[in-house]
Amino acid sequence: MAFTMVYKKVPEGYIGFIEELPGANSQAKTLSELKENLKEAVQLVLEANKVMSEEMISGQKFSHEKFKIATL
Repeated sequence: MAFTMVYKKVPEGYIGFIEELPGANSQAKTLSELKENLKEAVQLVLEANKVMSEEMISGQKFSHEKFKIATL
């Protein structure tokens, strides 16, 4: 899975977000730190989305299947 990191240099360091994943954003003093922070942000957003979807379908019968797509 690949995502697009969008970032900008600011006086305090860097700010950035993941274009394809709303809510995955961060800031850091260095670009390297920003990349690490965004990796963690992606993991947290994906985990939170999974928990919310599990709660939404709880008690109902749904099938689960891995789903892969090619990125642009």
